[in-house]
Amino acid sequence: MWDRKELKARGKAAFKANYWKSVLVALILLVFIGGGLSSVSSGARSGLNGGNPVSQTQELEEDMNELQEAMSGLTSAQAAAVTGIVAGAVLIGCLVGFALDVFVINPLSVGCNNFFLVNTREPAALDTLSRGFKPSYGNVVKTMLITDIFLLLWGLLFVIPAIIKSYSYRMVPYILADHPELGGTEVITMSRNMMNGHKWRAFVLDLSFIGWHLLTALTLGILGIFYVGPYVCCTNAELYVALKNQ
Repeated sequence: MWDRKELKARGKAAFKANYWKSVLVALILLVFIGGGLSSVSSGARSGLNGGNPVSQTQELEEDMNELQEAMSGLTSAQAAAVTGIVAGAVLIGCLVGFALDVFVINPLSVGCNNFFLVNTREPAALDTLSRGFKPSYGNVVKTMLITDIFLLLWGLLFVIPAIIKSYSYRMVPYILADHPELGGTEVITMSRNMMNGHKWRAFVLDLSFIGWHLLTALTLGILGIFYVGPYVCCTNAELYVALKNQ
């Protein structure tokens, strides 16, 4: 059974041994994965993270009131044209965001996790980021999309089960990086099996970084970029290695 303190110690050592590259790759993950640019996965994360429904409803009502005021002076034909343009722009934006998520951001996340996985053994080079795009790009795209859809569906149903499922699928990017030849169903099943009996301990591992995240907030994110982010990423990679060895 893996030990949380030992895992974090190994993660910190791997991070410090390859400091600047680890900072850069963790920043890529933060900007593209944690920054809300992905459409499907960010929808799943919003279901997992919850949010304040009252404030969201109030903001929506305010936006609707402003829109009604702006369109009150238009004729019906003009209003219909404006509505069509806005709806078309929103649809195009959603499709573009979805395509970026599926074909670029998800494979990039696999590549970033591959960097930290290699970094557990030796200082990783930046060309390890290409792992999500070759040699099995199509399989990575399909598997990550299936995972995102599962998380989104769970997030739409219930928050707590969605959080539990997110831990079940936590190892999917690492398995894809380690074994890109495996099929989507096999990868997801392996992740569930690896996390079976370890979801609560992984949750506690995440909670153990809460003090660092508070310090990150106090430093306006600077500490997160240059220390906490790569520290967490390296520790998560060590978790995969520990589970794989078991």
